[in-house]
Amino acid sequence: MVDKNYLELMAGYNQWMNDKLYRVCADISDEDRKKDMGAFFKSIHGTLNHLLYGDKAWMGRFVGKPFQVKIIGQHLYEDFEELRSERINTDQEILDWCQDLSDEWLESEFEYSSNVDGKTHILPAWVLVTHMFNHQTHHRGQATTLIKQLGYEPGITDLPWLPEFEANII
Repeated sequence: MVDKNYLELMAGYNQWMNDKLYRVCADISDEDRKKDMGAFFKSIHGTLNHLLYGDKAWMGRFVGKPFQVKIIGQHLYEDFEELRSERINTDQEILDWCQDLSDEWLESEFEYSSNVDGKTHILPAWVLVTHMFNHQTHHRGQATTLIKQLGYEPGITDLPWLPEFEANII
């Protein structure tokens, strides 16, 4: 099982990386952000929408307030600034939520209905929270690749470069 410290670290990393990506994406034209570049969710904008979709779906399950999702792959927001604003809010919600997690909840069995296969699954909560963070990292990697293909630089994306660790660099 993972512990609360790990999940808080991942929530902070998630927030930091999303902020970095959205700052770079703000410099990319709307046309280029929405251009089909052959990725799984077609474009940078589509990938960013999917990341938000996944986080809102999982968080809705975790806090008992199901997110009324559209079909996977549909955009939650067409407007970049609306998408960015909701991303900022969701990242803060994830960070706040992780700070209140208990080992008891993380070890408990969690039942949910999948938006992918429509079936009910039961897994330890810690596995599903770990999946949420892994899902984020996976799709941010795709977004980073698309951003670089357009000639933009997202910068260092590695965990040891989190701002909270800067004091440890000699």
